[in-house]
Formats: sequence, structure tokens, C-alpha cells
Amino acid sequence: MHPLEEKLGYRFRDPGLLDQALTHSSYANERLGGALDSNERLEFLGDSILGQVTAEHLYRAHPQLPEGDLTRMRAALVCEESLAQVAVEWGLGERLRLGRGEEQNGGRHRPSIQADAVEAILAAIYLDSGDLAQPSAVIHRFILSKEAQTGEGHDFKTALQELIQRTPGRSLKYQLVKEEGPDHLKEFWMEVTLDEEPIGLGRGHSKKEAEQQAARAALEKLRAR
Repeated sequence: MHPLEEKLGYRFRDPGLLDQALTHSSYANERLGGALDSNERLEFLGDSILGQVTAEHLYRAHPQLPEGDLTRMRAALVCEESLAQVAVEWGLGERLRLGRGEEQNGGRHRPSIQADAVEAILAAIYLDSGDLAQPSAVIHRFILSKEAQTGEGHDFKTALQELIQRTPGRSLKYQLVKEEGPDHLKEFWMEVTLDEEPIGLGRGHSKKEAEQQAARAALEKLRAR
């Protein structure tokens, strides 16, 4: 059994689907004159599967919530950062098939590539099993199980914006303070200001993640006043 199958709790009848899910376009383009299939089409399908399963779960689990809150919660659960964390749990970085250039540029640790591979694997499980039950079980185990950690949909920027909008005329702005580290492990520091006054600082492996952490710090500060 493939080590990844043990992690997933699913054994492929067609191992070729798993190989394809782990094949980045850079690798496919370098092999067999580009005739090898990459995981891009699987990623397309996996994105839809993930969205459907997540939306249905949230709809049933939170009958009291309006559409806007459900949308924010879904976005937080299926965002690139969330899926990249799942990829780390699965050890995908070491198992991806990358082209030489992408390998040298740190693609093995790039969150976008890892997140795409997670979606591709979900699609591969769906096609291999022939129904939605198997990928749904994986999604519930590794992604929806983190719902309790998201708080406010984990969308702190939206929560902060809604809080500020209660007082008309106020202005929020996010700006990059610094970035450090090699390309494949770069960290970004973002600051959020309210009417030009700094109210929160956050860091993350993407500017988006750093903005969310800055907004989270700002919410805690404003609510403590």
C-alpha cells in the first residue's frame, strides 16, 4: 500500500489516478513530449467536489446562519492556506512529481501547488471509487473537522470590516511591513491601520494569511477597549 493511501484511509483500485494527482504540469511537460497527464483536470473536478461537500455540511450543521456567514465559513475551510495545511499532514511535499525548474524554485513547498494537489487527490478518489462517499469521508476527516478552529468563519478581515462599518467614514488599510526568508519559506508581515493609526500586526506564509492575522490582532485590540 502506498504510504499516502494509509494516511487517507483509502486504497486505490487504479494507482495511476493517484500518480496523476501527484503530477504537476511542470513534470508532465518535461516527460514524453508533454503527453503525460498532469493533475490540472483532476484539480478542477476536486475543487467542485470539495465545494459541494463543504456547502452541504455547513447548510445542514448551521440551519440558523444566513447565506453570508455560510459563505465565509466555506471560504475559510477550503482556502489555499487550509488545504496547504492538509497537504503537510499528508506529507505531499515529498511525494509531488515536479519538473526540474519548479523543483529548483521551491515548488515542493509552495502552498498553491500543495493545495491544488489536495483537490486533485479528492477527485482521484471520487473517480476511483465511483461515488461521492469516499472523498466526502476524507473531506470530513481532514478538512471539515477543523471547522471548530475557524471561529467567525476564520475570515477576520470581513469581521473587522463589519465592525468598523458600524461607524461611517472610517478607513481600514493593509500594508506590507516586511518579508523575509527564502522564496519557498518566505514570511510576510502585514499591518492594518484604522484612519492611519496602526491597530494590528500579523505574519504568515502568504500576504493573505498575514492580513488575516493582522485583522485578528486588530479585532482583539478593539474589543478589549
